[in-house]
Amino acid sequence: MKKSRSKKAESPSELIDARIEDLGDWRGEMLSRLRALIKEADPEVAEEWKWRGTPVWSHNGLICTGETYKNVVKMTFAKGASLKDPSGLFNSS
Repeated sequence: MKKSRSKKAESPSELIDARIEDLGDWRGEMLSRLRALIKEADPEVAEEWKWRGTPVWSHNGLICTGETYKNVVKMTFAKGASLKDPSGLFNSS
C-alpha cells in the first residue's frame, strides 16, 4: 500500500478516501461499499482514523472497524459477540 500523499493534517474521512484510492483494487472497492452501507444504516455515524491507519465508525461508542489485508477486507464489530446472528453470517477470527 502506498503512503498517503498529503503533508498536512487530513480529516478521518479524507484519510479513508485516500486509503480506498491507494488500494486501487478489489479491497478498495469493498471498503468503499462497506463504508456506504454503514453510512446508509446510520447517517449520523462518525468516521475516525485510529491505530495507525484503521478506518473506524462510531456513534455513541465504537461500532466497527474496516481493516484491509492482502487477501481479505475484515469488518470487526466492537460488540459483535452480542449481536444476534440467526443466519450464521458472522465468524470470529
